[in-house]
Amino acid sequence: MRLHKMLETETQQKEKLEEEIATLHTQLLQLSLTADETRQNLERHGSQKTSGGALDSFMSQLKLPQLQDPGNAEKPPVAKLFEQVGLQKILSLLEADDADVRIHAVKVVANLAAEEANQQQIVEAGGLTSLLMLLRNTEDETIHRVAAGAIANLAMNETNQELIMAQGGIDLLSSTAANAQDPQTLRMVAGAIANLCGNDKLQTKLRSEGGIAALLGMVRCGHPDVLAQVARGIANFAKCESRASTQGTKRGKSLLIEDGALSWIVQNAKTETTAIKRHIELALCHLAQHEGNAKEMVKEGAIWELVRISRECSREDIRSLAHRTLTSSPTFLTELRRLRVDIR
Repeated sequence: MRLHKMLETETQQKEKLEEEIATLHTQLLQLSLTADETRQNLERHGSQKTSGGALDSFMSQLKLPQLQDPGNAEKPPVAKLFEQVGLQKILSLLEADDADVRIHAVKVVANLAAEEANQQQIVEAGGLTSLLMLLRNTEDETIHRVAAGAIANLAMNETNQELIMAQGGIDLLSSTAANAQDPQTLRMVAGAIANLCGNDKLQTKLRSEGGIAALLGMVRCGHPDVLAQVARGIANFAKCESRASTQGTKRGKSLLIEDGALSWIVQNAKTETTAIKRHIELALCHLAQHEGNAKEMVKEGAIWELVRISRECSREDIRSLAHRTLTSSPTFLTELRRLRVDIR
């Protein structure tokens, strides 16, 4: 009980410190904004003889805006900053010379992008373009990680997904993943690509620009958080293909199978990590719904995983989907009879 109480105390102190850090980040960003305005004013008036009063006026801009506004007492620091200084000024700091300022600015943008209500405004103000530019022009992995997380948040919207693709987002995300060392950077990049994989209109373009290859390349990390996002992306892509197959717009073998994803799916189908397992089971069921994939799935041993899923999966809807898929495929039924496997 004593240890439990100590742990609670430590947790409360940690949360308090995190709140203080967030506030300090906000204050630093506000200082940077006012300092930047002061510098511009000084440059503008540099050729003139600046009086002491004018200089005092410029320096007074460096005072922190009042954070403890009674009317905004309930709002988090980032929300207050958004209201006080405006989005354009925050976005301008993404190009600041000071690396620390850039890092704090991209963190603010990422926090804002996490709220659906802010996403359209961020994109319209050029925030998405600025975030992609950070992936292209900086080598700091902290910036890459936070920018990729913000892009992942923005990529939950179909219109934004198309903008990301149109601005070369897959190539930038793929390059970021190839150079990343931190699993959390890879998690953010994989999450962004996974969201793009759920857009039916982008399937061919996403594959041709290396999106599937980038996802599969990230499994080298082995971190469960990364693998869960990779599996989610594969499941999203397989679902779109399955839908296209049902509608008659998709023929032939899955692009996932062509790019070598099936062997990884089968190898990881028995993982103990719930988040990974759920997505892989769904991916297998979606792939199996298209008869054009059946022979390859038999060859890779995926049929055994489908049988197992139909019997053992903890989710009834997925068990039912696996069973229905096995019994509706002539190729699977022929193989099951040959192996004398009863799936009734």
